[in-house]
Amino acid sequence: MLILSLLYATFKSLRQSLLILCAVPFSAIGGIGMLWVRGMNLNLSASVGFIALFGVAVLNGIVLVSTINQIGDIEEACVQRLRPVLMTALVAAFGFLPMAFSTMPGSEVQRPLASVVVGGLFSATLLTLFLVPLLYPLFTRRGATIHQ
Repeated sequence: MLILSLLYATFKSLRQSLLILCAVPFSAIGGIGMLWVRGMNLNLSASVGFIALFGVAVLNGIVLVSTINQIGDIEEACVQRLRPVLMTALVAAFGFLPMAFSTMPGSEVQRPLASVVVGGLFSATLLTLFLVPLLYPLFTRRGATIHQ
């Protein structure tokens, strides 16, 4: 609710705030999938990973939606923000890769966290780049101007 209220304060639109929050389930799909593939349980470490993952997913949604609002053209906004969204996700994912595959002492704590972030960023990035532009017209009022 706190994140929703901050998004609403930023965009002055409940619909666009909810659109950005759609990135959270997108990222959860990859995080849960990675835990399942690696045979790991949901524990405290993995839960902290989900919190970090949701933050990056929401940030990428904000970047995309704010650019669509500024430009007014969904396709052009996606082209302009493809590189920044990919870089945000890839930097975080590559930073967590050593933790995800570590076998050193103590890695049993960091491995679930990193696995959630790496898997979740993969799905969140793909789904954000494809589904947010498709859902954008559904979450904006017909006849309303995009640039406010």
